[in-house]
Amino acid sequence: MASKTVVLVHGGFVDGSGWQGVYAILRKDGYDVRIVQNPTLSLDSDVAATTRIIDAQREPVLLVGHSYGGAVITGAGTDPNVAALVYIAGFAPDAGESVNTRIADFPPDAPAPPILPPQDGFLFLDREKFHDSFAGDVDADEAAFMADSQVPWGVDALGGTISEPAWRNKPSWYLLTTEDRMIPPQAQQMMSERAGATVEEVAASHSVYLSQPAAVAAIIEKAASAT
Repeated sequence: MASKTVVLVHGGFVDGSGWQGVYAILRKDGYDVRIVQNPTLSLDSDVAATTRIIDAQREPVLLVGHSYGGAVITGAGTDPNVAALVYIAGFAPDAGESVNTRIADFPPDAPAPPILPPQDGFLFLDREKFHDSFAGDVDADEAAFMADSQVPWGVDALGGTISEPAWRNKPSWYLLTTEDRMIPPQAQQMMSERAGATVEEVAASHSVYLSQPAAVAAIIEKAASAT
């Protein structure tokens, strides 16, 4: 029987409300869906927040992570109640790696994410560059709202390292966004191939979960049917 419970994990600079479109599709198709609200203060605390939601479910879950949420599910996915992982334009670090080390390995000719210098230990994206870099295929008004409602992203979260990557022992799927200006497609390809993930590509920005929720829901449901 396919797993019918999905846990969605958001990334940096945003919160779980961005999953609403994906949530609605999955619910309509008969899935139980839970959404993690990460504190985004440290990787360990976000893994702990995600694990609390995982362990509260009555059946094994599909664990889905967007962007930095990919690093979170890489850590939390070792939980025995996780059946499979789905990365949505997400980081998939190996043991000893962090989001910082993965960013440092981006291709030199790739667009640089417009992350501003830290303020009191937290990071923001440049508001003027948010639309182009994070949400290029999202309506301008919605992208402006996202830019003006950014969640501060703790520097410690980017530096948190993975001890045991869940993708080494759990099946994984990866939705690669070919128009991404936050995590370059080449970096996504390297991480997804290393993880042995089943990869699908979509012409979308980093905010694919907002701009193309049907594509995101589709790969989650494919993972569910194969799990």
